[in-house]
Amino acid sequence: MDTAIYYNGTILTMEEPLYAEAVLVEDGVIRQVGSREALFAQKRADTRLVDLQGAVLLPAFIDPHSHITALAQTLGLVNLSGCKNFGEITERLDAFIARTKPDKGQWVSAFGYDHNDLEEKCHPDRALLDRYPFPVVVTHASGHMGVVNRMGLQALGITASTPNPEGGVIGRCTGTQEPNGYLEETAFTGFTARIPQPPLEQQMRQMEQAQDIYLQNGITTAQDGFTKEAEWTLLHGLAGQKRLKLDVVAYPNLPDNRKIALEHPQYCKQYHNRLKIGGYKVFLDGSPQGRTAWMSQPYADASDGYRGYAVHTDEEVRSYMRQALQDHMQILAHCNGDAAAQQMIDAYAAEKTGEDIRPVMIHAQLVRPDQLARMGELGMIASFFVAHTYYWGDVHLKNFGEARATAISPVRAAIGNGVVYTFHQDTPVILPNMLETLWCAVNRISKGGYVMGEAQRVSPLEALKGVTLYAAYQYFEENEKGSIRPGKRADFVLLDRDPLQVDPMELRDLRVLATIRGGTVVYEGK
Repeated sequence: MDTAIYYNGTILTMEEPLYAEAVLVEDGVIRQVGSREALFAQKRADTRLVDLQGAVLLPAFIDPHSHITALAQTLGLVNLSGCKNFGEITERLDAFIARTKPDKGQWVSAFGYDHNDLEEKCHPDRALLDRYPFPVVVTHASGHMGVVNRMGLQALGITASTPNPEGGVIGRCTGTQEPNGYLEETAFTGFTARIPQPPLEQQMRQMEQAQDIYLQNGITTAQDGFTKEAEWTLLHGLAGQKRLKLDVVAYPNLPDNRKIALEHPQYCKQYHNRLKIGGYKVFLDGSPQGRTAWMSQPYADASDGYRGYAVHTDEEVRSYMRQALQDHMQILAHCNGDAAAQQMIDAYAAEKTGEDIRPVMIHAQLVRPDQLARMGELGMIASFFVAHTYYWGDVHLKNFGEARATAISPVRAAIGNGVVYTFHQDTPVILPNMLETLWCAVNRISKGGYVMGEAQRVSPLEALKGVTLYAAYQYFEENEKGSIRPGKRADFVLLDRDPLQVDPMELRDLRVLATIRGGTVVYEGK
């Protein structure tokens, strides 16, 4: 039996009492929490004494929503994050092509530009990318849209006669039906799914790198929040080879990939080699910064009354809820706009049975107080992408006006309405930096320095619950994870300072010193 005592630091339990002097771990499970004297009295000759040296030990962070396989995929792409103009985009593409020398017909893929941050204030188009003698795709940071060049359009079979798919848009050259390379929502995700993937072993190596990024950020449970056949093949292969370093929870998308769950029942709602199928995922709208989120009222500057659009009909969404309940599976619904939020609420209310499947509204950016009240009554969870306050707060002010923009990610209102909340980063949209997310939830300051709704700020302790206790609850794992309590897993993160004691503006400056999974150090900072 492997035993260890953690001591000589600040131990933040996320339980009552909130702090402890020492923790006794046996074979990866927390056995006792209490005073140093009491636990040292039980020390055996072979007990490891882990001196925290004044650092802060707390339960490991839990990722309530991201796309770990998508992050892995981006590690093999041209990184366009931080590009300020079209010129920088082509410079990075040029450098990548010069270095990798792709074969004729081989796709060149890039990820991470944000048109809101470009000097041109618009998406690139086919003309910019037609300079390359390869099919090229560049993906927006949100993952909801992107651009392909002429060769890419030809390879994907997109022509002037190709209709817009339901829930998506194919950009057209002015005054014609000729595609200009821009693809939005289902037009982007559907067509680009045809792009050939790298060899499986290369994908596995990139997944190992992606896992390391989560571990470096103190996360021991991660999500794959839109699992299709290719992603499942990758995850299933890694699990079979025991190459998963953290717990991964997969959510096959409805309606296309329900068969993944049906064909692999041994993974449904239980881990095998650190992989489980947690439920289903469905998209109901798009991106607020990309102006595809579905709103009940028009965008602030939309003289034509534009409100974004739905991905599915009301009846389709009700059928997805019905299917999840019939399969006894949790459902996660991507909802950014309040119209999408209402569609999810109405569908679940209409189909709800006595079973608690803990449906999760993913992002919930513009959910209204009256909707949160109904969510509280129905037992729905709100998983907020609260870092929007910082990354796109200034854009939201322009798109929605001050009243709606400063009410995005309304965490305080969720608490007031009894709604369980969690926080995520939607990685690879942004990196899985939980400490930055805590800073965003507590301070709610945009890049431009604007306070994005002081009334919706939360305390550091309330913010921590969104990535520990409540995140474990979202996964039906509240008895195994999320706090330091006897009987739970010894999954810990070690920080250089106590997030409850520092100045709130310093929260994102905290450092992860180590990540511990089941009592074993899986990441140690330099």
